[in-house]
Amino acid sequence: MARGKLRIYLGSAPGVGKTYAMLSEAHRRIERGTDCVVAFVEHHDRPRTEVMLHGLEQVERQQLDYRGTQFTEMDVAAVLARRPQVAMVDELPHTNVPGSRNAKRWQDVEELLAAGIDVVSTVNIQHLESLGDVVEAITGVRQQETVPDEVVRRADQIELVDMSPQALRRRMAHGNIYKSDKVDAALSNYFRPGNLTALRELALLWVADRADEHLQAYRSEHRVSKIWASRERIVVGLTGGPEGRTLIRRAARLAEKGAGGEVLAAYIARSDGLTAASPRELAVQRTLVEDLGGTFHHVVGDDVPSSLLDFARGVNATQIVLGVSRRRAWQYVFGPGVGATVAIESGPDLDVHLVTHDAVGRGRGLAAAPRKGLGRDRTRWGWLTGIGGPALLTLLISGVAPGLGLANDMLLFLAVTVAAALLGGLLPALASAAFGSLLLNWFATPPVHRLTISDPKNILALAIFIGVAVSVASVVDLAARRTHQAARLRAESEILSFLAGSVLRGETSLEALLERVRETFAMESVALLERAGDTEPWTCAGSVGPRPVDRPEDADVDMPVDDHVALVLSGRVLPAEDRRVLAAFAAQAVVVVDRERLKSEADGARALAEGDRIRTALLAAVSHDLRTPLAGIKASVSSLRADDVEWSRQDRADLLEAIETGADRLDHLVGNLLDMSRLRTGTVAPLLRETDLDEVVPMALGGVPDGSLGLVELDIPETLPMVVADPGLLERSVANVVENAVKHTPDGVPVLIAASAHSDRVELRVVDRGPGVPDEAKDRIFAPFQRHGDAPDGAGVGLGLAVARGFAEAMGGTLTAEDTPGGGLTMVLTLTVPAPAPLPARDAPPPLPRRASR
Repeated sequence: MARGKLRIYLGSAPGVGKTYAMLSEAHRRIERGTDCVVAFVEHHDRPRTEVMLHGLEQVERQQLDYRGTQFTEMDVAAVLARRPQVAMVDELPHTNVPGSRNAKRWQDVEELLAAGIDVVSTVNIQHLESLGDVVEAITGVRQQETVPDEVVRRADQIELVDMSPQALRRRMAHGNIYKSDKVDAALSNYFRPGNLTALRELALLWVADRADEHLQAYRSEHRVSKIWASRERIVVGLTGGPEGRTLIRRAARLAEKGAGGEVLAAYIARSDGLTAASPRELAVQRTLVEDLGGTFHHVVGDDVPSSLLDFARGVNATQIVLGVSRRRAWQYVFGPGVGATVAIESGPDLDVHLVTHDAVGRGRGLAAAPRKGLGRDRTRWGWLTGIGGPALLTLLISGVAPGLGLANDMLLFLAVTVAAALLGGLLPALASAAFGSLLLNWFATPPVHRLTISDPKNILALAIFIGVAVSVASVVDLAARRTHQAARLRAESEILSFLAGSVLRGETSLEALLERVRETFAMESVALLERAGDTEPWTCAGSVGPRPVDRPEDADVDMPVDDHVALVLSGRVLPAEDRRVLAAFAAQAVVVVDRERLKSEADGARALAEGDRIRTALLAAVSHDLRTPLAGIKASVSSLRADDVEWSRQDRADLLEAIETGADRLDHLVGNLLDMSRLRTGTVAPLLRETDLDEVVPMALGGVPDGSLGLVELDIPETLPMVVADPGLLERSVANVVENAVKHTPDGVPVLIAASAHSDRVELRVVDRGPGVPDEAKDRIFAPFQRHGDAPDGAGVGLGLAVARGFAEAMGGTLTAEDTPGGGLTMVLTLTVPAPAPLPARDAPPPLPRRASR
């Protein structure tokens, strides 16, 4: 079954006439004989829209009840059963009422399309998901109902329904959009001219981008290589040099002159990955391009002019901006340069701008052709081989094998030249070739011991030797430098990969990262400095190593991140090529500091939220659980003081008992509140000593209601060892646990308190036969102000178990909850047993004799 087609009427603002246009389309299709139904349309009591529904078949809506109110939604099942050719579905971003077939209406539409039904729908530009933040910044209103951009982009047709802000405001004033009582508020808020103009521009740009995507797809499908100047696209060719910023700004000014102009910066990199461009400069230029609204592209290609032209034609560019070459005048002998080549090969469809800049004719400099990196020792050995090797070889040939012949002598001298190139690079190799040619002329070319050559063949042989020596030395030198550069880039990539991994995992602390910097660059100390303002003193966010510096001016290496953060190193001066990796470390250090601060702020916010929750719960407790006994005490006291009632002895006793019970309950609640406050502030200081459970547990039962006291069974063996505890805290902890068990145990069913010894610990189990607690709630019942769902009224503020666990942990024990076999809950209080006393010295066995060492 073929998928249905989607057509969307995209509105620049509410009230521009999307629904009207959709219904007009329905009438046109019906006139052409198309089976068309209205699946869902909301006319919002607009007369003109309501009239358009006349003569159209409407599918009956689905009735849904939500929170006592009736709602209507599109009946997807009814539309699928009807199976029309085309269905009209209004308000694509709409959120369906809970209980509907799908959460969003666009998901309903996807079902219809999958069933082969064509759909015509409507969307406002402000409901596109990617534009939510932009629309909120413009209008001050956050759209709650959105539709993914991809859903709209996949539409087969998108038609913009537009209206000028002035015309839309007139429609609003005439009451064609909202009722008269809402017109003034709408015109002064959402429908302000500035808001409507900005939304209109968003809609036009979005549709233009969509049209451009279709154009690119068409050009690709039909293999159109010729440039169509449908809009100004300006490609900036970057080399990584300092002129790049000038070129980018110039291209941005060119783009501003044409409506919808677009800037694309392209950097052409070699396919071998070995480039002389400064990554830091490229990063700066990338940021500049993006700040100016353009895009940055990294293109791989060995032929720079061809790669740049291929990229420009591929993106349908109309102009190319290049900088005038930085090469010196003599370098034009090797070719016309990139700018001239691009201008010649661009053809009539591409305009090429050559922009002058400050670096014209100054050469590429060391950054563009790195000549260092082989090391001082290696270069020294290269010069020694290049100068001393030919001399030593001459002595060996003269003394050992004087008759080898000129050809063999040249090969031996060529081998020395190659060795010099391998060790020291090009310059020692050139010196070796020149010195070797002189020695060959003096000792091996007739007439010997003279710098003249009698045979022309020998002149040709020496010229070939020099040419081969220079060529081989150049190739060997280039290979050696490329190998060194590749090894360096590999090391840098490993370092950067480590940094990227640490960013993703969030594992590296600031001290560990700074230590990694110190080890990587062999520094004495590393510090991250920051300051609040330009005139504020520097402070150290973190440092490693002895004697870290306090100011960037005192450091051997200063890597500024911004005006207020700098990574400083002391120990030695770093070469320029190491600074790009150091810049990555500096950026990562700032990320680590920000992450630690955010974590600290999150912890503080979490603590504040917990404090707010506790304060809220405390207020609730004061307003209910504490006021209830107070009300009972006040009522009993008022009754006793009443002069108009003569109370009997029994009545007076009951009232006094109520007062006493209320006071005891208040005392218990206030005690738990004070205990929890002590635990929260960390002021609980237990006095641990050896304690007998057989003495403490009966005292803890004093708070159990008299009626339940006889239903508590004790099973504490006399042989039970002593435990390490604070008797007062242990009594309060056991009392709270037992009181909780008694409250939740059915009437007439006893609560069992049993103790048992297990090697280095003693377990006190309080077993009840109540309803129990689900596994997922077993830890939650120990949180402050938490009461299980079936807790009876007046069961307290939910602090008893929290205080009990807090006291148990303060004494070095634990309090956990387990299921009681057969139903109920068992609280397990675990305490440690005192360590056994050491044996007297006289009872210790004599030490073993020490064996003499051999």
